[in-house]
Amino acid sequence: MTILPDHKLLVLWAADCAEHVLPYFEKEYPKDDRPRKAIETARAWVRGEIKFSAVRSTALAAHAAARDSKNLSACAAARSAGHAVATAHVAGHAPHAANYAVKAAEATGVSDEREWQYSHLPELLRPLMKKMTKNNISSH
Repeated sequence: MTILPDHKLLVLWAADCAEHVLPYFEKEYPKDDRPRKAIETARAWVRGEIKFSAVRSTALAAHAAARDSKNLSACAAARSAGHAVATAHVAGHAPHAANYAVKAAEATGVSDEREWQYSHLPELLRPLMKKMTKNNISSH
């Protein structure tokens, strides 16, 4: 499978979105590293260090962590991590990673997560994300 450079950038951005809200999960579940491993796996995939099977298994593990969570913010943060790593397989997971990150932040009263995401979105990806999210990402 040939991976385009902008796909790798998209995976990294989705991982950044998930990592930005990861503390909401880790605060509640400090011994559960499944979402963190998903984010690390996404970055390792971009570097070509792992096989695709690890992408799938860590995505499923992060979503299992979300199901196990009793805290809305932690649950959304874990889902963000699961979608971030799944972006390696299907680019369409990136908006879900971003949206769950927003849900995680909003559950704690943080209202500017979308602006943070947009400010960290590479210029090259802005038209793609705008199209993928139908203007869900702020268009400053």
